[in-house]
Amino acid sequence: MADEANSDVSASKIEVNNQKSDPAIPPEARQRALQEELSSLIDLVGVEPLVDMLLERAFQLGATDIHLDPQPSGLNLRLRLDGILHDILHLEADYAPHMISRIKLISGMNITEKRQAQDGRISNAMLNQARDIRVGTGPTIYGERIVMRLMPDHTQFTSLDELGMHAKQIEAVNKAIQTPHGMILSVGPVGSGKSTTTYSCLEAINSPEQSLVTIEDPVERRIAGVNQIQIDNKIKFGFVEALRGVLRQDPDVIMVGEIRDAETAHIAVRAGLMGTQVLSTLHAGDTGSTLDMFREFQIPRMFLSDAINCIIAQRLLRKICPKSRETYTPDSSTCQILGIDPQRASHTQLVRGVPSDENFHTGYFGRTGVFEVMAVDHELRQLILSGKSGRQVYELAREKGMATLEQSAREKVLSGITTVEELIRVTV
Repeated sequence: MADEANSDVSASKIEVNNQKSDPAIPPEARQRALQEELSSLIDLVGVEPLVDMLLERAFQLGATDIHLDPQPSGLNLRLRLDGILHDILHLEADYAPHMISRIKLISGMNITEKRQAQDGRISNAMLNQARDIRVGTGPTIYGERIVMRLMPDHTQFTSLDELGMHAKQIEAVNKAIQTPHGMILSVGPVGSGKSTTTYSCLEAINSPEQSLVTIEDPVERRIAGVNQIQIDNKIKFGFVEALRGVLRQDPDVIMVGEIRDAETAHIAVRAGLMGTQVLSTLHAGDTGSTLDMFREFQIPRMFLSDAINCIIAQRLLRKICPKSRETYTPDSSTCQILGIDPQRASHTQLVRGVPSDENFHTGYFGRTGVFEVMAVDHELRQLILSGKSGRQVYELAREKGMATLEQSAREKVLSGITTVEELIRVTV
Protein backbone atom coordinates (compact mmCIF):
# COMPACT_ATOMS: atom_id res chain seq x y z
CA MET A 1 0.00 0.00 0.00
CA ALA A 2 2.84 2.35 0.89
CA ASP A 3 4.58 1.53 -2.39
CA GLU A 4 1.38 2.29 -4.29
CA ALA A 5 1.03 5.68 -2.52
CA ASN A 6 4.67 6.51 -3.18
CA SER A 7 4.15 5.63 -6.82
CA ASP A 8 1.19 8.02 -6.98
CA VAL A 9 3.26 10.74 -5.32
CA SER A 10 6.11 10.24 -7.77
CA ALA A 11 3.70 10.41 -10.69
CA SER A 12 2.21 13.58 -9.24
CA LYS A 13 5.66 15.15 -8.90
CA ILE A 14 6.46 14.28 -12.52
CA GLU A 15 3.22 15.99 -13.54
CA VAL A 16 4.11 19.05 -11.43
CA ASN A 17 7.54 19.32 -13.01
CA ASN A 18 6.10 18.93 -16.49
CA GLN A 19 3.58 21.72 -15.83
CA LYS A 20 6.29 23.94 -14.47
CA SER A 21 8.50 23.55 -17.53
CA ASP A 22 5.76 23.60 -20.17
CA PRO A 23 5.19 27.23 -21.30
CA ALA A 24 2.02 26.15 -23.14
CA ILE A 25 0.14 25.72 -19.86
CA PRO A 26 -1.18 29.17 -18.84
CA PRO A 27 -1.22 30.32 -15.19
CA GLU A 28 -5.01 30.31 -15.13
CA ALA A 29 -5.03 26.56 -15.91
CA ARG A 30 -2.96 25.99 -12.80
CA GLN A 31 -5.37 28.19 -10.85
CA ARG A 32 -8.34 26.04 -11.83
CA ALA A 33 -6.49 22.84 -10.97
CA LEU A 34 -5.11 23.87 -7.58
CA GLN A 35 -8.10 23.02 -5.43
CA GLU A 36 -8.65 19.67 -7.12
CA GLU A 37 -4.95 18.83 -7.02
CA LEU A 38 -4.48 19.45 -3.30
CA SER A 39 -7.78 17.77 -2.43
CA SER A 40 -6.86 14.63 -4.37
CA LEU A 41 -3.38 14.43 -2.86
CA ILE A 42 -4.30 15.02 0.77
CA ASP A 43 -5.23 11.36 1.31
CA LEU A 44 -2.31 9.98 -0.70
CA VAL A 45 0.73 11.88 0.51
CA GLY A 46 2.19 12.82 3.86
CA VAL A 47 2.36 16.29 5.32
CA GLU A 48 5.84 17.10 4.00
CA PRO A 49 5.08 16.63 0.26
CA LEU A 50 1.77 18.46 0.64
CA VAL A 51 3.44 21.49 2.27
CA ASP A 52 6.14 21.55 -0.42
CA MET A 53 3.57 21.36 -3.20
CA LEU A 54 1.42 24.07 -1.59
CA LEU A 55 4.38 26.47 -1.46
CA GLU A 56 5.43 25.71 -5.01
CA ARG A 57 1.93 26.18 -6.36
CA ALA A 58 1.47 29.43 -4.41
CA PHE A 59 4.62 30.85 -6.00
CA GLN A 60 3.52 29.73 -9.46
CA LEU A 61 0.18 31.49 -9.06
CA GLY A 62 1.82 34.70 -7.88
CA ALA A 63 0.22 34.56 -4.45
CA THR A 64 1.56 36.97 -1.85
CA ASP A 65 0.24 35.24 1.29
CA ILE A 66 -0.93 31.84 2.51
CA HIS A 67 -3.39 31.80 5.41
CA LEU A 68 -4.09 28.75 7.57
CA ASP A 69 -7.07 29.72 9.74
CA PRO A 70 -8.32 27.35 12.45
CA GLN A 71 -12.03 26.60 12.65
CA PRO A 72 -14.03 24.20 14.89
CA SER A 73 -14.09 21.66 12.05
CA GLY A 74 -10.43 21.95 11.03
CA LEU A 75 -8.16 24.33 9.15
CA ASN A 76 -9.11 26.64 6.29
CA LEU A 77 -6.39 27.19 3.68
CA ARG A 78 -6.59 30.47 1.75
CA LEU A 79 -4.33 32.19 -0.79
CA ARG A 80 -4.12 35.94 -1.36
CA LEU A 81 -4.09 36.54 -5.10
CA ASP A 82 -4.08 40.07 -6.51
CA GLY A 83 -4.75 41.38 -3.01
CA ILE A 84 -7.88 39.26 -2.42
CA LEU A 85 -8.10 36.10 -0.29
CA HIS A 86 -9.50 32.94 -1.91
CA ASP A 87 -10.63 29.75 -0.16
CA ILE A 88 -8.60 26.83 -1.48
CA LEU A 89 -8.94 23.84 0.83
CA HIS A 90 -10.38 22.69 4.15
CA LEU A 91 -8.22 20.35 6.24
CA GLU A 92 -9.99 18.05 8.67
CA ALA A 93 -9.32 18.60 12.37
CA ASP A 94 -7.20 15.46 12.80
CA TYR A 95 -4.91 16.49 9.92
CA ALA A 96 -4.45 20.17 10.86
CA PRO A 97 -1.95 19.80 13.79
CA HIS A 98 0.47 17.85 11.59
CA MET A 99 0.36 20.58 8.92
CA ILE A 100 0.99 23.33 11.47
CA SER A 101 3.82 21.42 13.16
CA ARG A 102 5.52 20.79 9.81
CA ILE A 103 5.43 24.49 8.86
CA LYS A 104 6.67 25.57 12.30
CA LEU A 105 9.50 23.04 12.13
CA ILE A 106 10.85 24.20 8.75
CA SER A 107 10.40 27.84 9.87
CA GLY A 108 12.73 27.36 12.83
CA MET A 109 10.02 27.81 15.46
CA ASN A 110 9.38 26.06 18.75
CA ILE A 111 6.73 23.50 17.80
CA THR A 112 5.72 22.93 21.44
CA GLU A 113 4.91 26.61 22.07
CA LYS A 114 1.28 27.20 21.12
CA ARG A 115 0.25 29.96 23.53
CA GLN A 116 2.34 32.86 22.16
CA ALA A 117 2.93 34.43 18.77
CA GLN A 118 6.11 33.38 16.98
CA ASP A 119 7.99 34.60 13.91
CA GLY A 120 9.97 32.36 11.61
CA ARG A 121 11.44 32.11 8.15
CA ILE A 122 11.60 29.51 5.41
CA SER A 123 14.45 29.70 2.92
CA ASN A 124 14.09 27.25 0.08
CA ALA A 125 14.74 26.73 -3.63
CA MET A 126 11.49 27.31 -5.47
CA LEU A 127 11.10 27.42 -9.25
CA ASN A 128 14.86 27.14 -9.73
CA GLN A 129 15.66 30.18 -7.61
CA ALA A 130 15.89 31.12 -3.94
CA ARG A 131 12.53 32.25 -2.62
CA ASP A 132 12.09 33.20 1.00
CA ILE A 133 8.94 32.98 3.12
CA ARG A 134 8.21 34.93 6.28
CA VAL A 135 6.05 32.98 8.71
CA GLY A 136 3.99 34.19 11.66
CA THR A 137 1.93 32.12 14.10
CA GLY A 138 -0.45 33.06 16.87
CA PRO A 139 -3.10 31.54 19.13
CA THR A 140 -6.84 31.77 18.46
CA ILE A 141 -9.81 30.30 20.33
CA TYR A 142 -9.80 27.34 17.91
CA GLY A 143 -6.05 26.72 17.83
CA GLU A 144 -2.95 28.10 16.16
CA ARG A 145 -3.15 30.31 13.10
CA ILE A 146 -0.35 30.58 10.53
CA VAL A 147 0.21 33.28 7.91
CA MET A 148 3.03 32.93 5.40
CA ARG A 149 4.22 35.96 3.45
CA LEU A 150 5.83 34.93 0.17
CA MET A 151 8.77 37.13 -0.71
CA PRO A 152 8.77 38.41 -4.32
CA ASP A 153 10.71 37.05 -7.25
CA HIS A 154 13.89 39.12 -7.47
CA THR A 155 13.83 38.90 -11.29
CA GLN A 156 10.49 40.72 -11.60
CA PHE A 157 9.70 44.43 -11.32
CA THR A 158 13.35 45.47 -11.32
CA SER A 159 12.85 48.64 -13.39
CA LEU A 160 10.54 51.61 -12.97
CA ASP A 161 8.74 51.13 -16.29
CA GLU A 162 7.49 47.70 -15.13
CA LEU A 163 5.67 49.16 -12.12
CA GLY A 164 2.92 51.09 -13.88
CA MET A 165 4.30 54.64 -13.77
CA HIS A 166 3.66 56.86 -16.79
CA ALA A 167 6.52 58.54 -18.65
CA LYS A 168 6.46 61.85 -16.77
CA GLN A 169 6.57 60.09 -13.39
CA ILE A 170 9.47 57.87 -14.47
CA GLU A 171 11.35 60.98 -15.60
CA ALA A 172 10.82 62.65 -12.21
CA VAL A 173 11.96 59.58 -10.25
CA ASN A 174 15.00 59.06 -12.48
CA LYS A 175 16.03 62.67 -11.91
CA ALA A 176 15.72 62.20 -8.15
CA ILE A 177 17.76 58.99 -8.02
CA GLN A 178 20.58 60.64 -9.93
CA THR A 179 20.95 63.19 -7.11
CA PRO A 180 23.87 61.98 -4.96
CA HIS A 181 22.28 62.95 -1.63
CA GLY A 182 18.89 63.46 -0.05
CA MET A 183 15.86 61.23 0.47
CA ILE A 184 13.50 59.35 -1.85
CA LEU A 185 10.44 58.05 -0.03
CA SER A 186 7.86 55.46 -1.14
CA VAL A 187 4.65 55.79 0.86
CA GLY A 188 1.31 54.06 1.11
CA PRO A 189 -0.62 51.52 3.20
CA VAL A 190 0.50 47.96 3.88
CA GLY A 191 0.63 45.87 0.70
CA SER A 192 0.74 48.80 -1.73
CA GLY A 193 4.08 47.83 -3.31
CA LYS A 194 6.33 50.33 -1.53
CA SER A 195 9.24 47.92 -1.10
CA THR A 196 9.08 46.88 -4.76
CA THR A 197 9.34 50.51 -5.86
CA THR A 198 12.27 51.10 -3.51
CA TYR A 199 14.07 48.02 -4.84
CA SER A 200 13.53 49.26 -8.39
CA CYS A 201 15.12 52.60 -7.48
CA LEU A 202 18.01 50.74 -5.87
CA GLU A 203 18.52 48.61 -8.98
CA ALA A 204 18.64 51.77 -11.10
CA ILE A 205 21.61 53.19 -9.17
CA ASN A 206 23.40 49.93 -8.37
CA SER A 207 26.95 50.09 -9.72
CA PRO A 208 30.45 48.91 -8.65
CA GLU A 209 31.50 52.54 -8.20
CA GLN A 210 29.20 53.01 -5.22
CA SER A 211 28.76 51.46 -1.79
CA LEU A 212 25.12 50.44 -1.38
CA VAL A 213 23.70 49.13 1.89
CA THR A 214 20.19 48.04 2.83
CA ILE A 215 18.70 47.67 6.32
CA GLU A 216 15.59 45.49 6.17
CA ASP A 217 13.08 43.54 8.23
CA PRO A 218 13.25 41.07 6.58
CA VAL A 219 15.44 41.08 3.45
CA GLU A 220 12.81 40.55 0.78
CA ARG A 221 14.96 40.07 -2.31
CA ARG A 222 18.66 39.53 -2.92
CA ILE A 223 20.48 42.09 -5.05
CA ALA A 224 23.97 41.37 -6.37
CA GLY A 225 26.53 44.00 -5.39
CA VAL A 226 24.49 45.35 -2.46
CA ASN A 227 25.34 44.82 1.21
CA GLN A 228 22.06 43.72 2.77
CA ILE A 229 21.50 43.75 6.53
CA GLN A 230 18.62 42.10 8.33
CA ILE A 231 17.67 43.55 11.69
CA ASP A 232 17.09 41.31 14.70
CA ASN A 233 15.03 42.77 17.51
CA LYS A 234 15.70 39.71 19.66
CA ILE A 235 19.24 40.97 20.21
CA LYS A 236 18.18 44.65 20.15
CA PHE A 237 19.64 45.20 16.68
CA GLY A 238 16.93 47.36 15.14
CA PHE A 239 16.79 50.02 12.43
CA VAL A 240 18.33 52.66 14.68
CA GLU A 241 21.31 50.52 15.73
CA ALA A 242 21.91 49.27 12.19
CA LEU A 243 21.62 52.74 10.67
CA ARG A 244 24.08 54.25 13.12
CA GLY A 245 26.57 51.50 12.36
CA VAL A 246 26.21 51.77 8.59
CA LEU A 247 26.78 55.54 8.63
CA ARG A 248 30.29 54.87 9.97
CA GLN A 249 31.04 52.58 7.02
CA ASP A 250 31.35 55.10 4.18
CA PRO A 251 28.03 54.37 2.36
CA ASP A 252 26.97 56.17 -0.81
CA VAL A 253 23.39 54.83 -0.76
CA ILE A 254 21.38 53.49 2.16
CA MET A 255 18.02 51.81 1.84
CA VAL A 256 16.09 51.76 5.13
CA GLY A 257 13.28 49.19 4.87
CA GLU A 258 10.82 51.33 6.81
CA ILE A 259 10.82 54.50 8.90
CA ARG A 260 8.75 53.51 11.92
CA ASP A 261 9.70 55.97 14.63
CA ALA A 262 11.09 59.43 15.31
CA GLU A 263 14.63 58.27 16.04
CA THR A 264 14.96 56.40 12.74
CA ALA A 265 13.46 59.41 10.93
CA HIS A 266 15.97 61.84 12.49
CA ILE A 267 18.98 59.67 11.64
CA ALA A 268 17.75 59.06 8.07
CA VAL A 269 17.16 62.77 7.46
CA ARG A 270 20.61 63.66 8.81
CA ALA A 271 22.17 61.03 6.56
CA GLY A 272 20.44 62.60 3.55
CA LEU A 273 21.78 66.01 4.54
CA MET A 274 25.36 64.75 5.04
CA GLY A 275 25.87 63.53 1.47
CA THR A 276 24.29 60.06 1.51
CA GLN A 277 21.38 59.09 -0.68
CA VAL A 278 18.61 57.52 1.43
CA LEU A 279 15.79 55.37 0.10
CA SER A 280 13.01 54.37 2.47
CA THR A 281 9.31 53.61 2.93
CA LEU A 282 6.68 55.10 5.21
CA HIS A 283 3.04 54.42 6.00
CA ALA A 284 1.29 57.55 4.76
CA GLY A 285 -1.81 58.26 2.71
CA ASP A 286 -0.35 60.51 0.02
CA THR A 287 2.61 62.76 -0.72
CA GLY A 288 1.35 65.71 1.32
CA SER A 289 0.57 63.72 4.46
CA THR A 290 4.12 62.35 4.37
CA LEU A 291 5.42 65.81 5.20
CA ASP A 292 2.98 66.08 8.11
CA MET A 293 4.17 62.74 9.46
CA PHE A 294 7.77 63.95 9.49
CA ARG A 295 6.64 67.01 11.40
CA GLU A 296 5.03 64.64 13.91
CA PHE A 297 8.48 63.09 14.24
CA GLN A 298 9.72 66.58 15.23
CA ILE A 299 11.99 66.96 12.18
CA PRO A 300 12.93 70.67 11.84
CA ARG A 301 11.35 72.16 8.72
CA MET A 302 14.74 73.43 7.54
CA PHE A 303 16.11 69.87 7.55
CA LEU A 304 12.95 68.56 5.93
CA SER A 305 13.01 71.05 3.06
CA ASP A 306 16.67 70.31 2.30
CA ALA A 307 16.62 66.53 2.70
CA ILE A 308 13.60 65.30 0.71
CA ASN A 309 14.05 65.09 -3.04
CA CYS A 310 11.08 62.96 -4.07
CA ILE A 311 7.99 61.37 -2.50
CA ILE A 312 6.25 58.51 -4.31
CA ALA A 313 2.75 57.64 -3.06
CA GLN A 314 1.23 54.50 -4.50
CA ARG A 315 -1.54 51.90 -4.53
CA LEU A 316 -2.04 48.57 -6.30
CA LEU A 317 -5.04 48.04 -8.58
CA ARG A 318 -6.22 44.73 -9.96
CA LYS A 319 -6.00 44.47 -13.75
CA ILE A 320 -8.87 43.32 -15.92
CA CYS A 321 -8.50 39.69 -16.96
CA PRO A 322 -7.03 39.67 -20.50
CA LYS A 323 -8.91 36.51 -21.52
CA SER A 324 -12.36 37.10 -20.05
CA ARG A 325 -13.57 40.66 -20.58
CA GLU A 326 -16.26 42.77 -22.20
CA THR A 327 -16.81 46.37 -23.26
CA TYR A 328 -19.67 48.61 -22.16
CA THR A 329 -20.92 52.19 -22.35
CA PRO A 330 -20.60 54.17 -19.09
CA ASP A 331 -23.67 55.49 -17.31
CA SER A 332 -23.99 59.02 -15.93
CA SER A 333 -22.47 58.25 -12.51
CA THR A 334 -19.48 56.54 -14.12
CA CYS A 335 -19.00 59.55 -16.40
CA GLN A 336 -18.95 61.80 -13.35
CA ILE A 337 -16.31 59.68 -11.63
CA LEU A 338 -14.11 59.59 -14.74
CA GLY A 339 -14.63 63.19 -15.77
CA ILE A 340 -16.30 62.21 -19.05
CA ASP A 341 -18.80 64.54 -20.69
CA PRO A 342 -22.16 62.68 -20.41
CA GLN A 343 -22.99 63.90 -23.91
CA ARG A 344 -20.09 61.80 -25.19
CA ALA A 345 -20.86 58.69 -23.13
CA SER A 346 -22.27 56.85 -26.14
CA HIS A 347 -18.94 57.34 -27.92
CA THR A 348 -16.92 55.97 -24.98
CA GLN A 349 -16.17 52.29 -24.50
CA LEU A 350 -14.91 51.01 -21.13
CA VAL A 351 -13.75 47.50 -20.27
CA ARG A 352 -14.64 45.21 -17.38
CA GLY A 353 -13.75 41.64 -16.53
CA VAL A 354 -16.14 38.71 -16.76
CA PRO A 355 -15.93 36.31 -13.79
CA SER A 356 -14.74 32.90 -14.96
CA ASP A 357 -12.45 29.99 -14.14
CA GLU A 358 -9.58 31.89 -15.74
CA ASN A 359 -9.65 34.58 -13.02
CA PHE A 360 -10.93 32.76 -9.91
CA HIS A 361 -14.36 34.22 -10.74
CA THR A 362 -13.28 37.79 -9.97
CA GLY A 363 -12.91 39.27 -13.47
CA TYR A 364 -9.34 40.32 -12.62
CA PHE A 365 -5.90 38.85 -13.20
CA GLY A 366 -2.67 40.48 -12.01
CA ARG A 367 -2.06 43.93 -10.55
CA THR A 368 -0.49 47.23 -11.54
CA GLY A 369 0.62 50.26 -9.58
CA VAL A 370 -0.85 53.76 -9.62
CA PHE A 371 1.43 56.55 -8.47
CA GLU A 372 1.60 60.12 -7.28
CA VAL A 373 5.14 61.45 -7.67
CA MET A 374 6.04 64.69 -5.91
CA ALA A 375 9.40 65.97 -7.13
CA VAL A 376 10.47 68.55 -4.54
CA ASP A 377 11.74 71.59 -6.46
CA HIS A 378 12.75 75.05 -5.23
CA GLU A 379 9.18 76.36 -4.89
CA LEU A 380 8.03 73.36 -2.88
CA ARG A 381 11.13 73.57 -0.66
CA GLN A 382 10.33 77.18 0.12
CA LEU A 383 6.79 76.23 1.06
CA ILE A 384 8.04 73.46 3.37
CA LEU A 385 10.61 75.80 4.89
CA SER A 386 7.93 78.40 5.62
CA GLY A 387 6.01 75.84 7.68
CA LYS A 388 3.06 75.31 5.35
CA SER A 389 1.00 72.16 5.87
CA GLY A 390 1.42 69.03 3.80
CA ARG A 391 -1.93 69.71 2.14
CA GLN A 392 -0.77 73.17 0.99
CA VAL A 393 2.43 71.69 -0.46
CA TYR A 394 0.33 68.99 -2.12
CA GLU A 395 -1.98 71.55 -3.74
CA LEU A 396 0.96 73.52 -5.14
CA ALA A 397 2.45 70.32 -6.56
CA ARG A 398 -0.91 69.62 -8.24
CA GLU A 399 -0.95 73.09 -9.74
CA LYS A 400 2.54 72.43 -11.10
CA GLY A 401 1.33 69.30 -12.90
CA MET A 402 1.63 66.44 -10.40
CA ALA A 403 -0.81 63.63 -11.27
CA THR A 404 -2.66 62.50 -8.15
CA LEU A 405 -3.37 58.87 -7.25
CA GLU A 406 -6.97 59.28 -8.37
CA GLN A 407 -5.96 60.87 -11.67
CA SER A 408 -3.44 58.08 -12.33
CA ALA A 409 -6.10 55.46 -11.57
CA ARG A 410 -8.64 57.23 -13.82
CA GLU A 411 -6.11 57.13 -16.65
CA LYS A 412 -5.79 53.35 -16.25
CA VAL A 413 -9.57 52.93 -16.33
CA LEU A 414 -9.84 54.90 -19.57
CA SER A 415 -6.97 52.84 -21.01
CA GLY A 416 -8.82 49.59 -20.34
CA ILE A 417 -6.32 48.35 -17.75
CA THR A 418 -8.59 48.38 -14.70
CA THR A 419 -12.18 49.19 -13.72
CA VAL A 420 -14.10 52.01 -12.09
CA GLU A 421 -14.86 49.68 -9.18
CA GLU A 422 -11.12 49.23 -8.52
CA LEU A 423 -10.56 52.98 -8.72
CA ILE A 424 -13.23 53.51 -6.06
CA ARG A 425 -12.05 50.61 -3.87
CA VAL A 426 -8.44 51.73 -3.75
CA THR A 427 -8.33 55.51 -4.09
CA VAL A 428 -11.61 56.94 -2.76
